[in-house]
Amino acid sequence: MTEEVRPPLIEICVEGIDGLLAAQAGGADRVELCASLVEGGITPSLGTVRAALDQAIVPFHVMVRPRGGDFLYSETEYRSMLADVAALRDLGVPGVVFGCLTAEGTIDERRMTELTEAARGLNVTCHRAFDMTRDPAEALEALIRCKVGRVLTSGQRDTAMEGLSLLADLVRQGGDRIVILGCGGLDLGNIAEVRQRTGLSEMHFAVLKDVPSAMRYRNPKVGMGGSDLDREYRNTLTDTPLVAATIAAAKA
Repeated sequence: MTEEVRPPLIEICVEGIDGLLAAQAGGADRVELCASLVEGGITPSLGTVRAALDQAIVPFHVMVRPRGGDFLYSETEYRSMLADVAALRDLGVPGVVFGCLTAEGTIDERRMTELTEAARGLNVTCHRAFDMTRDPAEALEALIRCKVGRVLTSGQRDTAMEGLSLLADLVRQGGDRIVILGCGGLDLGNIAEVRQRTGLSEMHFAVLKDVPSAMRYRNPKVGMGGSDLDREYRNTLTDTPLVAATIAAAKA
């Protein structure tokens, strides 16, 4: 008698409340709720979180990241993360996502433990700060010591296909002590292969498309950030049909 292989749990990374609604319409099992995916995701606004609590029909985990860039935070940034975790806990969100490193490329165990304790029973995920550590096997053990529930990783490569070997190793190392949430360029064409070759029980991806702004009047002389002026009139949305198709491929 062969053991039944369960289909993987699928988490969709989204920006804002419209992204959450699009992801759950496409069949997401869970959502990671962020702002500013162009920066890799930062903490969404309080209003966005409250809207998600009102309208979500699937669990969602909220990104706690005060800025883009590295994961070596100042003391004031770290204190803001503690405050965000406490506020999100009090609001009643299902989970939070954060990660802190030392300058030497190791998990900052003191801060990760304090943040996890501040979450007080919420689902806790360490995000891809993990992929920036110098020793992934030791980093995984550190997260287990910190009582983190899962870790988001592409196997310390740009894509899961490139990180297949390490992803499989991490799944074996973690066992039933921590969930490995695989990510990194997962799409309709490769998600089934990544699942089969790694044994991942949870998988994470974003499915985004650019759509033109509905603005009829456009000022070509002003940009609100960066040098791509056209970015002011281009919106990035979660693609519901492609979410559904990719989930179907993963669970086939």
